[in-house]
Amino acid sequence: MYGWIWRHLPGHALLRALICLLLFLGIVYLLFQYVFPWAEPLLPFGDVTVDEGRGAA
Repeated sequence: MYGWIWRHLPGHALLRALICLLLFLGIVYLLFQYVFPWAEPLLPFGDVTVDEGRGAA
């Protein structure tokens, strides 16, 4: 997959590397702004069960 992207980008290696960096940063931005907030209520990370006052000792 990465080879396919690299071969289809225009320019020389330095320009391709810059474009790859911009693509990566854009994808990370989209994930943090839209995908992760949408998926957060669907994930069970807030369902924490702790026994109060009962130690294992």
